Amino acid sequence: MKCTSLILICGLAFAASSCQRATQIQPQDAVVTTATQTISFAQTLDALATKIDAQMSEPIAVPEPKDAGGGYTHEQHKLNAKTIYEAGKLYEFTGEDRYAEHAAKLLLAYADMYPGLGLHPEKKEQSPGRLFWQNLNESWWLVYAIQGYVSIKDTLSLEARDNIETNLLREITTFLSDGSPETFNKVHNHGTWANAAVGMTGYTIGDDELVEQALLGLDKSGDYGFLKQLDELFSPDGYYNEGPYYQRFALMPFVLFGQAIEKNNPERNIFEYRDGILQKAIYATIQQNYGALFFPINDAIKDKDIATTELQYGVAVAYDLTGDPGLLSIAQAQGQVVPTEGGKKLADALARGEAAPFDYAPMRLRDGADGEQGALDIFRASNDPDDLTVVVKNTSQGLGHGHFDKLGLLVYDAGHEIIRDYGAARFLNVEAKYGGHYLPENNSFAKQTIAHNTLVVDETSHFNGDTETGNNFAPSLGAFLVSDNLQITTAEIDTAYDGVGLDRTVAMIKDAAFSQPIIVDLIEAHSSDPHQYDLPFYYNGQLVETNFELLADPLIRNPLGSHNGYQHLWRVGESEPIDGNTQVTWLLDRRFYSVTSAVPDNSNVIAVEIGANDPNFNLRREPAFILRARATDGVSFASVIEPHGEYNPTMEYTVGSHSNVKSVTHFESGAAEFILVETVDGQRVGLGIAGESETDAEHSVSVDGQEVIWTGPYKLFHSQKHLEEGK
Repeated sequence: MKCTSLILICGLAFAASSCQRATQIQPQDAVVTTATQTISFAQTLDALATKIDAQMSEPIAVPEPKDAGGGYTHEQHKLNAKTIYEAGKLYEFTGEDRYAEHAAKLLLAYADMYPGLGLHPEKKEQSPGRLFWQNLNESWWLVYAIQGYVSIKDTLSLEARDNIETNLLREITTFLSDGSPETFNKVHNHGTWANAAVGMTGYTIGDDELVEQALLGLDKSGDYGFLKQLDELFSPDGYYNEGPYYQRFALMPFVLFGQAIEKNNPERNIFEYRDGILQKAIYATIQQNYGALFFPINDAIKDKDIATTELQYGVAVAYDLTGDPGLLSIAQAQGQVVPTEGGKKLADALARGEAAPFDYAPMRLRDGADGEQGALDIFRASNDPDDLTVVVKNTSQGLGHGHFDKLGLLVYDAGHEIIRDYGAARFLNVEAKYGGHYLPENNSFAKQTIAHNTLVVDETSHFNGDTETGNNFAPSLGAFLVSDNLQITTAEIDTAYDGVGLDRTVAMIKDAAFSQPIIVDLIEAHSSDPHQYDLPFYYNGQLVETNFELLADPLIRNPLGSHNGYQHLWRVGESEPIDGNTQVTWLLDRRFYSVTSAVPDNSNVIAVEIGANDPNFNLRREPAFILRARATDGVSFASVIEPHGEYNPTMEYTVGSHSNVKSVTHFESGAAEFILVETVDGQRVGLGIAGESETDAEHSVSVDGQEVIWTGPYKLFHSQKHLEEGK
């Protein structure tokens, strides 16, 4: 339905769209095309057989634990766990005894070694393991190994079973539970893996005590354990407290232990628990990707994609539960299926041509067990997964893996990250890089607020960089609305800094004045004291144009500051805005991008590059520009992020390389605000923003001497061109 009225401002007509609707789009509404490759379950088994046959031709290798993450012994024990699992699955599906025999040899070798192991010689400072440097890896190992044991258990002699169960399985479950209570009873992904490993083993060896401890905690009170993990780590929408990277990682133990519970205790109805939270978690994990890569918020390795093993299991489990044909297109994009009955169902359905597109839809994924700790808001310009996408990070801290970036922003387009987040400073399992640990720069830069696209006050990180403090506070959410031409969200927080309140409104707008959707971004600070405010934009591409002269010293670079991440930024240039607006344009692949900002008086623009005070070259050299203002009573930055034009090096043409935005102007009247965007050809697009969510409240702002009035939290005022084209 189209609801428009005509309002005149300065003699120019605006079409005011008032059809916005609150939207909680469910993942099952899916509709997007993915790859069309054929996936055969027989090919899956053939590939596994080729791999395991090659390993069977070599001597069994169960080395004494020695190396930290990424070293030989670490990787060999990981390989052995997968081999036990995969050989077991090959036996299960082919019936060939040699696979069961190989898995048994490995399990027996570990049964001989494990009881004599002390703590790992490279033990991590928290919760060390015996096979591995941390017991998280020990839990991971057991989740795989116990599944292999289930597959071959009936082929073993009673003596072999007793040896494996007494000297390996009971030893390792005791170590992971009673021996590591700080992890086993922790509501955290480490605890999830430990609970799943011990619980799955309990079912397999018939130990009800282990199962109950895994479900309810060591004291079986229900204050800890797997069910508590389900209660507290996921929001009602399936968003995981630590963010998508760790949601992907934790998904595997959640769904595999869930399957074990369903098989052994169907009366628990585990997949209906908390209104089907496990199923929601799988769908939410899928939604949190762009170009197949997970959104890199918090401690995230940026090249982790949806083909990850954990999500392969998630998709197989979800399809087994729902039969949703949209999941088949995700399996196609993943390129393979897991060697389980669920994986076989996926492959068989794909072979029958039953795949349907999956919808990467705009949605609000609330955070917190009760959904009251902020949210991750996702805008999408269309149901094409490579189209313009905006992620607004209004979530909670995210525990120890959280970053100090309240009200953060990420932008994607044409298959690329445009306004980017650094993610984690870590080379996972690359022993040469700090033993595969998080690098020191993860704390000194990647977690700090200046490393993100959000507002920094007085060169100090949110919550003063203290995780425990950050975990106590989350943004308050305004309305999240979606319509054909407007997607918009607002959030605020007054605890990130003493005496300073922050709020941010981000909108994706479609209007005929622009060839592509644009993003309007208004971020503000409110304070009665003088402060310095910095707003960085980390852009991806080659700088091609600014509307100001950037003054750079060609010979000398100095760090931007001395602490809170500023010490890792080279100051490479500086300038002052022209007529209260800054404009920066860059080229990425074949498209141009511009950020045009209305900035306060006494502002300047600083060009920076990551990499200062980095003697070991641990950080990526990425550029950014920072809008800096000093003010005595708060500050506002109103920006338009605009995709435009085309660069074609093959055909040697360039069109639309200059921004279509002439100016951005910010107007205020009390809590009501108005952003006016004027194009180079005189078109005007406006956005009314109210400081409250009531749908029937009236608001007004004086814009260039004329009163603009609207009802509700937001109003999009279309250009004359949009109105004339009848859009």
